[in-house]
Amino acid sequence: MNNPLAAGSLTGKRALVTGSSRGIGADTALYFAGAGATVVINYRNKEARALKLVAAIESAGGSAFAVGADLTDPESVAAMFATAKERLGGLDILVMNASGGMESGLGEDYAMRLNRDAQLALLTAALPLLGPGSRVVFVTSHQAHFIRTTPTMPEYEQVALSKRAGEDALRELIPTLEESGIGFVVVSGDMIEGTITATLLERANPGAIGQRKEAAGRLYNVGEFAAEVALAAVEPIPADHTRYVGDVSDFGA
Repeated sequence: MNNPLAAGSLTGKRALVTGSSRGIGADTALYFAGAGATVVINYRNKEARALKLVAAIESAGGSAFAVGADLTDPESVAAMFATAKERLGGLDILVMNASGGMESGLGEDYAMRLNRDAQLALLTAALPLLGPGSRVVFVTSHQAHFIRTTPTMPEYEQVALSKRAGEDALRELIPTLEESGIGFVVVSGDMIEGTITATLLERANPGAIGQRKEAAGRLYNVGEFAAEVALAAVEPIPADHTRYVGDVSDFGA
């Protein structure tokens, strides 16, 4: 895995990545740690994976620790940030990567509770830890970002609508964030091969990923997309606060 961040470029920085026990979040955390940051690995229920990632980071000479938190539980989120403050004093980077909504058995409103309500509550709870010069990165998909103008497959629609609602709610905080010197950027990517969402979509709609890959020309893999998320935490913020990853020609702005 080639780290897009220069060695030592994040020395002394403190980062928290939600949903980082596996997938995009885990690779993003690895990039941050490889560049010198101390990283908080957040997980909901995959503690063993989170601890394995911490061990991998530490064995490579990096610094990390794991904190479990269910983002839909305010007390759980408050405890996570309390631990981060106690151990690190604050945060310089917050990557809002965790999302969901295609899981079964969590209630009809779960997608909206996780992808909108919990994200807004998460950032609000994080504000006391974020100082001038810090950066917040919200991870989404083209299918969600453009859902108001470009339909997506039925199996993903509720997730897409909830992710866009979450993005809109967070964007309303941009003036408040900027007053405090906190940068905010949305990273919007096409379907990513090898993610849980892609697997669930393929199960619900066989051939969906292949069709999207053919239409787009190529799809990013987990490591490639995570590299873009990591760069979004350090590179200049686009004027529209949106970093697009992959082809957007099939999506109406």
